Amino acid sequence: MKTPGPRPVPDRQCLQSILYVLHTGIGWEDLPQELGFRSGMTCWRRIKRWINAGVFDDLHRILLAQLNAANEIDWSRAVIDGSHIDTKKWGSRTLSSPPSLAPT
Repeated sequence: MKTPGPRPVPDRQCLQSILYVLHTGIGWEDLPQELGFRSGMTCWRRIKRWINAGVFDDLHRILLAQLNAANEIDWSRAVIDGSHIDTKKWGSRTLSSPPSLAPT
């Protein structure tokens, strides 16, 4: 029995479209259909669903673990960046300069 509506876009084709948008910086609505990419809106909804499900966080952890186990990460070039973490509001107690990381 045939189900109504369009067939779901395969995950692999959505991922290819998502990677193309992220690599080129084009808008979702500008995905070139002649290259076999799917609807930008469909891919945008899929990436939102995957982000909410933690797919990319899991993928990141798995890749780091595998690269680390294979000794393929040069940790001497690693940088800790907390710019994406929300900070607490301290009001008048905010620091005028960042605290020193040097040992005391």
